[in-house]
Amino acid sequence: MTSEPSIDNALVTRAQQGDKRAFELLMLRHQHKIVALITRMIRDPHEALDISQEVFIKAYQGLAKFRGESSFYTWLYRIAINTTKNVMAIQSRRPPNIDIDVEVAETQSYGEKLHDYSDPEHELLSEEIAATIQATLDSLPIDLRTTIIMREIEGKSYAEIAQAMSCPIGTVRSRLFRARDAIEKQIRPLLET
Repeated sequence: MTSEPSIDNALVTRAQQGDKRAFELLMLRHQHKIVALITRMIRDPHEALDISQEVFIKAYQGLAKFRGESSFYTWLYRIAINTTKNVMAIQSRRPPNIDIDVEVAETQSYGEKLHDYSDPEHELLSEEIAATIQATLDSLPIDLRTTIIMREIEGKSYAEIAQAMSCPIGTVRSRLFRARDAIEKQIRPLLET
């Protein structure tokens, strides 16, 4: 069976040689994941579609520069993140960036505190916690939000996140710590009730 990266590599090679249909196939293969990523970052599905079109235009225009040092999807992912960050900055939706020195990461865990209860009170609490987490995510600086989404929702490794965001793994750990800390501070009062 042919692997995903080898299919992408073959399509990229054909697209770089001028085969527009090959690029359309690449777009179809990755469009859903890119739109989902952008939607999680900006929370507006219509705007996410517009930005994803811009991402694919940039990818098409820059395809000749793609050297295959990473997978095509990682390269496309990076374009999507940067394009979305640029749109958010232009629209002045970017929250202020706060720099915090952090040495310890991966120390926060919320999973053992959240349980599936069936009574209405616990369902309401679960909904309130989910809404609080989402509001906190929305308020985070884009770099923190993107990092925690990539790690916690998409299950990316630190190395994959570092590569996609063009930063050292230590920065990924720091951003994750800061994002988790911000979320914990918001949901701790709810968990203590």
